[in-house]
Amino acid sequence: MENTRRPKAPGLKWRKRKVGNDVPYWIASPAAIAAGFPTKSARLNALDDDRLIIGRCERLQAEMLLWLDSQRDSGAIFDGTFGSLLKIYQTDVDSTYHKLKPSSRYPYDVYLKKLIPHIGGRSIAAVTGKDLNKWYALWSDGGQKLAAARMALCVIKAAVRFGITLRKPGCAEFRVILDNMTFAAPKPRVFYPTASEIERARAAARQAQRPLRALAYAVQFETTLRQRDVIGEWVDLSDPRPSGVLGYGQKWLGPTWAQIDQHLILRVTPSKTENTSETKVAFGLTECPMVMAELATIPDEKRKGPLIIDERTDLPYRYDVWGAGWRRDRKAADISPQVWNRDLRAGGLTEGDLAGSNPDDRSKIAGHANRRITARVYERNTLEAHRRQATARRVHRGKSDGEDL
Repeated sequence: MENTRRPKAPGLKWRKRKVGNDVPYWIASPAAIAAGFPTKSARLNALDDDRLIIGRCERLQAEMLLWLDSQRDSGAIFDGTFGSLLKIYQTDVDSTYHKLKPSSRYPYDVYLKKLIPHIGGRSIAAVTGKDLNKWYALWSDGGQKLAAARMALCVIKAAVRFGITLRKPGCAEFRVILDNMTFAAPKPRVFYPTASEIERARAAARQAQRPLRALAYAVQFETTLRQRDVIGEWVDLSDPRPSGVLGYGQKWLGPTWAQIDQHLILRVTPSKTENTSETKVAFGLTECPMVMAELATIPDEKRKGPLIIDERTDLPYRYDVWGAGWRRDRKAADISPQVWNRDLRAGGLTEGDLAGSNPDDRSKIAGHANRRITARVYERNTLEAHRRQATARRVHRGKSDGEDL
């Protein structure tokens, strides 16, 4: 079986070996594993025919889904411990966990994996405020990682709230303890990249043969769009929103080249507002020198489908792969490791502030609408706001470059 032949099937993953061909595995979903599904993975290299591999994956997937349905119908078994509560929170289809957007659900998955082995065996009814303080100190590494401790606490609170709605014993009493305690909070983030750092990050991406990653950095910084609104996100196939891009057993939602018109105006409905105000924003890319520089390197025939893809797979980036790529580019560009990719938005807005752009303009292009108005009027206002701010930022950038000489 050659490495180039890779059939697609639910749960099918390929693992690299140091010697020989990659090995196919069927992998159970994180929700099924967390709920205790007995078959976490199955090695399929003994099957030397694509049809057999696909058939085996489909059978395992069906068994997993049937098992999950039976668990959900029974409400899962609650034994009074945090472990059982956290598993119910993650697997019950009515849980608020399943209402989280994929990008928001990702950190919950990370911390659930850490919390279950750490406190899973503890009885909710027996835990006191002293226990919580000890846990928080441990999670925060003595105050050095307050954001991590805060996230762990957030997951526990969400699970306990859901446990209360199910009338699970001990949850309401534990919530009273939580409400009467205060924990050290992390300071607001103050890190943001400068224009010169974005130039270096783009250069690093191009050097790594990832020109579309360089384009993404330029768009993030110059339009101040959120990361998710530039690279998109992978969601479950059950998500009701339409998509023509499938992969990894999921479907993708995000910006496409079709959203840039013949005048190089990009129109986007930010993901933060798509389910509320449906606010739309528009950006004149001709006012963005970094974006225009990257667009000049992309042939017309490549301008189709998703705006940003991983050139190795011809599919949009997965969250973890995108993060790893940014970290490599950041290191190559000699940017502080304290600067996250999502800080590019803050960098663009900060540059606008330093340039003296109008606060109302910054609010509009950031998608922070206070009231709903027609999309047509809003687009015209945001487009003009973006042009005014882009002009101010270019002037400011030129002055800053001059001071560095």
